[in-house]
Amino acid sequence: MLTSYFWSGEAIRSRSVSDVVLSGMVDVPVPPARLIADWEREASSRLGLEPGDVEALPLARTRARWPDYECCVQAVADWACALGLPGVPGSSDVALMACRGARYHHDGAQYGGMAFCNLFLTEDKGLDLHFPFAGHRIPLTRGTAVIFDTGQPHAVVPRNSSGFRADDFGSDKDCTQVFLTWELPIEDANVGRALQVNFDIDPTTSLQLTDEQLWLNGAPATLCPDSGRWRKVD
Repeated sequence: MLTSYFWSGEAIRSRSVSDVVLSGMVDVPVPPARLIADWEREASSRLGLEPGDVEALPLARTRARWPDYECCVQAVADWACALGLPGVPGSSDVALMACRGARYHHDGAQYGGMAFCNLFLTEDKGLDLHFPFAGHRIPLTRGTAVIFDTGQPHAVVPRNSSGFRADDFGSDKDCTQVFLTWELPIEDANVGRALQVNFDIDPTTSLQLTDEQLWLNGAPATLCPDSGRWRKVD
């Protein structure tokens, strides 16, 4: 069992980590060729993306160069509303990200108080968003939308592969994915209900902690970035 200890105002609060992954397809217009070229140039030259890296791209420039950006946001909002999440993504913090695959990881130590809402903008390159413990594997293509708990381990790996290998994302391969990501407050009633999160499941430990953490079966643990398996912390 995974437990997230996260900041709620000025106190650490505990909660369950949801294995619910909401996914679907929304209508995303094809980005202009010059914008795609700009993303690729930024990822390769300025960011120097290596296999497994996930880094931010300039969002303001994309918004200025892509008239259909607001259409993408509205498509996500309509999809989320149909799932019982009115007002999502709304005014939530948003970023434009790029990755060359992604090693198995969770974001519970930095974003424990959040869920992520991702919209993928890149064509199908034979990659999956894999949640090994939640049991979900989602093919990534333009228009793939996903909402999930930040504490749930995940990775971007080749379709049907059993783990992350850097060789699968060499510089000679076209495997960069670009996506928008919004931070949704996990304490929002609709978000918590949609992801079936239970709060204050371990208040005693919460009182003893001074930073956000993710525990497995009552103890800290680390995640193997290549296999996605948990390891005990010595």
